[in-house]
Amino acid sequence: MLTEGHRLAAESEHEVVDALRRSLQGDVIDRGHPEYEQARRVWNGLIDRHPAVVARCASTADVVEAVRVARTHRPVVTIRGGGHQVAGSAVRDDGLVVDLSGMKGVHVDPTSRTARAQAGVTWGELDRATQLFGLATPGGEVSLTGIAGLTLGGGMGLLQRRFGLSCDNVRSIEIVTADGVVRTASRQQHPDLFWGARGGGRGLGVVTSFEFDLHPLGPEVATAQVLYPYEDAEAVLRAFRDVAAAAPETVSPELALFSIPPDPDVPEELHWSKVVLVAGVYAGPSDEADEALAPLRNLGSPLTDLSGPRRYVEVQSDLDDLVPDGIRAYMKSHFVDELSDRAIATIVACDADRPTPLSLIVIRTLGGAIARVGPDESAYPHRSATYNVSVDAFWDDPALDAAAIGWARSAWDAMTPFSTGGVYVNFSGLDDEADQLRAAVLGSNQGRLDRIRADYDPDGVFEAAAHAP
Repeated sequence: MLTEGHRLAAESEHEVVDALRRSLQGDVIDRGHPEYEQARRVWNGLIDRHPAVVARCASTADVVEAVRVARTHRPVVTIRGGGHQVAGSAVRDDGLVVDLSGMKGVHVDPTSRTARAQAGVTWGELDRATQLFGLATPGGEVSLTGIAGLTLGGGMGLLQRRFGLSCDNVRSIEIVTADGVVRTASRQQHPDLFWGARGGGRGLGVVTSFEFDLHPLGPEVATAQVLYPYEDAEAVLRAFRDVAAAAPETVSPELALFSIPPDPDVPEELHWSKVVLVAGVYAGPSDEADEALAPLRNLGSPLTDLSGPRRYVEVQSDLDDLVPDGIRAYMKSHFVDELSDRAIATIVACDADRPTPLSLIVIRTLGGAIARVGPDESAYPHRSATYNVSVDAFWDDPALDAAAIGWARSAWDAMTPFSTGGVYVNFSGLDDEADQLRAAVLGSNQGRLDRIRADYDPDGVFEAAAHAP
């Protein structure tokens, strides 16, 4: 719950705007500003909120000033990096948005194999910079996604079994805490902040930059991408289960029940038809990939096989056109230890009711490097799970809101009996569902994270962010 001080802030929003304009070098966008309509939007078109002001920070110094104003005037504070987070917690009605989207600096050190990137950078921008040197760090599967939100919540991706989650590859962060102090957090400095920032989500402060470890990969990678008949879904899923269990850590197998969009590489008669998509990237030299990827290409009789060598940056941007800015989105997921025959039948039955062609159910294989990190070594607790099953509703027409959200929620409910009880914070519905899922997101790490937040923000400056997924 927000405090009385937070609720009263709307009455003095002009004071907040004036204080920000006196302090920031970046733009201060209030309700009367010509860019307000664009500035209040986030990627998810389902989110339609009207903050009092957007502080578009140009530097860490601007962030310090925005936090100082927030500490003095106590508006509801939210933080936006890339603005791609599904739940919409980057904006709140009548609040102050600390907007980092203009902070785009990236520096790659190929000798130390590290990259320092500011919090407004997207995965596509980071990948382009690191791939100049044949290096990569694990990122998301849509290049438009911001590095900040994905990493702070964990960070699943196509390289996760080989190199771990995005948060596992963070060497240090720069963070502005509620007292306005700029701190560097790492295993040696402020290790409690560093622990919480790796998978604990938001609310510790404003992370202004990340230092990532990089790994040799690319520019070209070997890929498997195979479409199987939808009527064979249960059989393909059972075969996938066996192959995923035996896969080397260099592959993170994925399966999606999906409707294939128009693609020149796909026969025209398959466009928008339901299919089973199986995919994987070999996280190693392309000339060593055939044996590891072959099982994904032999789960049944393929409709078409698009496997082959591709540029890593292209693989990472494959889904961008399907989920453009403004699309309406609702996603929920479960961690699952076993894909039993009954679980598989439930997944297929849920998918049969999928209300829009852009919606899908995705199974991501975990384990490997993810599981080698202990559940209490970072705030991300879901280390032992074998799979993540994500129910992803996407649609354009607002008239479909109830049907799309209802389908995702009912499918998620149907999968609950097969779940570990854990929920991935980046796929956890809308931010008004955050409190009821908090224990599922953080598990046994919840108490420790709450204590760290209280230590660094005793007055609740970032209380709204802390209660967002």
